[in-house]
Amino acid sequence: MKRFFALFLITFLLTLAGCGERQVDVQTEEPELPLAAEEPKEPKYLPETSPAREQQEAEEQAEQEDEAAREERREETLRALLEGMTLEEKVGQLFFVRCPESAAADKIEQYHLGGVLLFSRDYQDSMGGWLTAQQFTSKLESYQVTAAYDTGIPLFIGSDEEGGTVTRASRNPNLFPSRSKSPQELYAAGGLGAILNDAAQKNDLLFKYGINVNFAPVCDVSTSPNDFIYARSYGKNASETAEYVESVVSVMNDEHVAAVLKHFPGYGDNKDTHTGISVDERPLEWFQRSDLLPFLSGIRAGAPFVLVSHNIVRCMDDTLPASLSPAVHQLLREMGFTGVALTDDLAMEAVSAYAKDGNIAVLALQAGNDMVVTTDFEKQIPRVIAAVRDGTLDESLIDAACLRVLRTKMQMGLLKG
Repeated sequence: MKRFFALFLITFLLTLAGCGERQVDVQTEEPELPLAAEEPKEPKYLPETSPAREQQEAEEQAEQEDEAAREERREETLRALLEGMTLEEKVGQLFFVRCPESAAADKIEQYHLGGVLLFSRDYQDSMGGWLTAQQFTSKLESYQVTAAYDTGIPLFIGSDEEGGTVTRASRNPNLFPSRSKSPQELYAAGGLGAILNDAAQKNDLLFKYGINVNFAPVCDVSTSPNDFIYARSYGKNASETAEYVESVVSVMNDEHVAAVLKHFPGYGDNKDTHTGISVDERPLEWFQRSDLLPFLSGIRAGAPFVLVSHNIVRCMDDTLPASLSPAVHQLLREMGFTGVALTDDLAMEAVSAYAKDGNIAVLALQAGNDMVVTTDFEKQIPRVIAAVRDGTLDESLIDAACLRVLRTKMQMGLLKG
């Protein structure tokens, strides 16, 4: 019996030992462990009712409310500024004039000007030599100091720097390493990327010298070398031109230089309006599927200015040039533009005949322009003031235009909110 029990005990222990070995064999495979270094990631799309989604929406709403409150405060600041201005100061803000050849600072103060537009002579000294960078920058600073002492409202200081045939600043070798090339030349050398690199470098320099508005880009759709505007245009179809305009405006915004979209509603194959009237017979459908697209693209990209041409566009207004047409300006506003509409130079022959009494600036403001581009500001500003005082121009129209000018200056960082 003892031998039987001893035999049973030995057999049982051997069986246990065998089971233990099999268990060890099974556990020799190491289990996969989570990577301790990885942080848990938030889901890309949150459930509509999750606490995280609710918190995210609450933060977004708070941010929107903060921005709305800031915008309201800015508007209150602007309206208070407007209310404290004299009629003469408000009218002066509506003039973006060719910079006076002499006593410029005195005239900026006397007429309370809103902006000055520089031409080649403004980059030269009295003897015709090119100003150094320091001389040029100091001159523009003196204009801004004058405006600060006068109204406290900084100036728009503009220049035409399209590149190619229309350049001002880059002609001065003390300011630029070389004269700016046209968009078509740049595209041929390196595509759209070359244009955008040039726009960044060019507008960066303009800003450093004190220029805050560049009368560019040209938004006109032109694909024929026979067109007057072709050499200044992108030279491609409407959709490609729209892409070009959007991209250039975005670059200019980054460089803190305001873009001017020109020449609304589109030049097409019309002749030069510097020397006479140009009549555009194209139907509205043509503009809707072509010429208006680059302007719409630039507006959506945040361009604060649109320059209106002197062409008579029959499908919009069969009697008045676009720059003097309420219908054309209404179309521009219907496209969503809330910035500053300005005329092409009113000294051009194409519009001189439309104001037999000489009050061309009055007609321009009645049409819906916010700013008038002219050389003849010393005659035109008093006429606008007189038109307000005799009831020809409602002062509320002047106030609305001036408010858009002030708002744009605040958006550009010239005025503090």
